[in-house]
Amino acid sequence: MKLFKKLPDTITIILSISVVFIIMTWLIPAGEFDREIKDGKEVVVAGTYKSVAPQPQGLGALLTAPIKGFSSAALVIAFVFLVGGAFSVINYTGAINAGLYSTIKFSQQQPIYKKFIIPGVTALFSLAGATFGMSEEILVFILITNPLAKALGYDAIVGAAIPIIGTGVGFAGAFTNPFTIGIAQGIAEIPIFSGIEYRCLVWFILTSIACFAISHYAFKIEKSPEKSLLYGLQNEETKDYIKEEIPALTTGRKLVLLTFALSIIVLIYGVNNHEWYINEIAGLFIALAIIAAMLCQLSISKTVEVFIQGSKDMMTAALVIGLAKGLLVIAQDGKIIDTLLNTVAVIAKGSPKYISVEVMLIFQSSLNFFIPSGSGQAALTMPIMAPLSDLLGISRQVAVLAFQMGDGLTNTIVPTSGVTMGALSIAKVPYDKWLKWALPVIIVLGIVSMILLLPPLFLFEW
Repeated sequence: MKLFKKLPDTITIILSISVVFIIMTWLIPAGEFDREIKDGKEVVVAGTYKSVAPQPQGLGALLTAPIKGFSSAALVIAFVFLVGGAFSVINYTGAINAGLYSTIKFSQQQPIYKKFIIPGVTALFSLAGATFGMSEEILVFILITNPLAKALGYDAIVGAAIPIIGTGVGFAGAFTNPFTIGIAQGIAEIPIFSGIEYRCLVWFILTSIACFAISHYAFKIEKSPEKSLLYGLQNEETKDYIKEEIPALTTGRKLVLLTFALSIIVLIYGVNNHEWYINEIAGLFIALAIIAAMLCQLSISKTVEVFIQGSKDMMTAALVIGLAKGLLVIAQDGKIIDTLLNTVAVIAKGSPKYISVEVMLIFQSSLNFFIPSGSGQAALTMPIMAPLSDLLGISRQVAVLAFQMGDGLTNTIVPTSGVTMGALSIAKVPYDKWLKWALPVIIVLGIVSMILLLPPLFLFEW
């Protein structure tokens, strides 16, 4: 436990890992697979791994990685600034706080409903991850779940866990996620979104565990606030939040909330039917901010002032996202990722199938450290894992399941994930405190995932 108390701040952790990555490029042999374009996606060609000239990275790579990371993550960083500003305007209208306090007041009158708020919202985020692949969007919703958790008497870890862990288990048990299942099954040459029945069972089990873990922690600190991992760090901030004057739920604020709800419906429709991504989502929330300002009669100068302040508040999150992306630049330039992939393929090939499938899961989980992107990981690993599963007598569906579980779970704790680190920064949760709470949960989910990989091998054909 002393280890967690000694961990430095998030940015120091990322910079330290950069040094480790530099050292790894000197120790791990460089290698690469051939690649080809398949259905508009660059994928690895199985059986083409070869050693290449070493590409050890040095001081220059260490110093230029941050700017390369910012360049690579420019779209996400711009998204964070713009949506942060937009939400600042929406928050300034008092509509969200008024809605939250109305919810809390209702739950106090009907205490039984309060117990279902946290697991219910977590399950919704999990469903979003499992169906349409919600990922970067959680940077928007952390601005809602965090004040919701505090208003209920919980802490910022609960507020961060709802979207981070929720979408994580959603990705792990995904059944129609186009960015992971769609790409992986397409590369594996099996029908898109097939095997949905067992995946729904996996999703339900993993989501239930996540809901229980978050709720258990929330109810524990509600009874004994000193048991919060943030106790003493955010105690005063929480008191100030609770003491705020409760805004009235006026007609204008009701209209803002209604517009917000309609925007979420539009967002889901756009993502599912028109392939909306960061550009469209950012535009949607800017439009929402403008409408909210008009409904609550904010002046143009006040709206701009509040928007700028909201963007300023996102500075740390933007820094974290850019620096985390810089880590991946070092690994890619050092050409060590393909070597790691080939090594695991060789190890798995010589093992019994029940061991091999667990090796696949462990490798996919570890690879998140280098490639947090689900679609990027699918394009890199599935061209190798799919034919390898044939040699091992393992269904390609199981290989895809191992990929999605590995991709979804550890993304919630690896410091190279710009989304996770950005969300923690927005919620003001120190990484060491998050790791102390989340790691045991992810270990349990990982063990359950390993067990869930076995039935398709022995109990039924998939």
